[in-house]
Amino acid sequence: MDEVGSTHVYATPFPDALPAPLFYRAENMLADSSYPEHSHTWGEFVYSFCGVMEVKLADGHYMAPPPYGVWLPPHTVHRGQNRDATLYCSVYLSEPFLEGLPKVPCALAVSPMVRSVLEYLRDNFQGLPLSAEDERLLLVLRDQLARAECAGSYLPDTHDPLLRKVLNQLEACPGDNRSLADLAKWANTTERTLIRRCKQELGMTFTEWRQRLRTMAALPLLAAGQTVETIAFDLGYSSASAFIVMFRKLMGMTPDEFRKGQE
Repeated sequence: MDEVGSTHVYATPFPDALPAPLFYRAENMLADSSYPEHSHTWGEFVYSFCGVMEVKLADGHYMAPPPYGVWLPPHTVHRGQNRDATLYCSVYLSEPFLEGLPKVPCALAVSPMVRSVLEYLRDNFQGLPLSAEDERLLLVLRDQLARAECAGSYLPDTHDPLLRKVLNQLEACPGDNRSLADLAKWANTTERTLIRRCKQELGMTFTEWRQRLRTMAALPLLAAGQTVETIAFDLGYSSASAFIVMFRKLMGMTPDEFRKGQE
C-alpha cells in the first residue's frame, strides 16, 4: 500500500518539537491510512494494540503485530501505514532518554509488563501537564524498552526480484500450501536458490517466514470475529489445533486470548 493510494492521510503529530522530553500518544487509525514520509530528532516506539502497524523506511519494511513494536531511532526517515483499522500508541523519547536503546530501527519484543503499562497509559494518560504518576510510568517504560529483545523486522522484506515474486504470491494468498520446491518451479528457479536467498535476504527460513505471514493474516480475521476453524482452513492449516499451536508459538497466546485482548 503506497501513501499516494491511501484513502486517509494523517498529518504528523509533532512536526517541530515534542510536548515533553518523554511523551505518550494513542491514536485510532481508519483502514487504508498512512502518515507522510518524515523524520525527527527524537526516538519513537510504535506499538499496535490491535491490527498491524507498518513502518516503511528507505531500505526496509517493518511490520510488527502484538507482542512486538517498532523502534525508530532519531533521524530515521519513515512512513507509517496500515491496511486495516488499528489502535496504536507511540512513546517519544528525546536525546537524554535514549541510552541503552538500539541505534538502528528494529522490532522490539513487548513483555507483559510493558504491554500493561502501555494499556494503562492508553486508558488513563492525561497529557500536559504531565502528572507525577505519568512521569514515573514513562520512566519505567523507557527502562523496560531499553531491556527489550531486538528482533529485527518481524516479517522481513526483500528487493530481490526472484524471491519477491514468490513472497508476493504468498502475501496475495497466505493459504497457498505449495511446497518451496513447487513454488520454485512456478517461479522458474530451483528450491536450492530460494533456500539460499531466504537466508540471505530474510534472515530466516522460508517456512518461518510463511508462518509469520499467516499469523499476521489471522489478526484482522480474529478481530472481525471469524471462527478459529474458518481462519485455520482459509490459511492452509490442516486443522484448527495446528493453527492454534503455531499461533501460540509465535504470539505467546492462543487466538482466543488474542481476541479477548482486543475487546
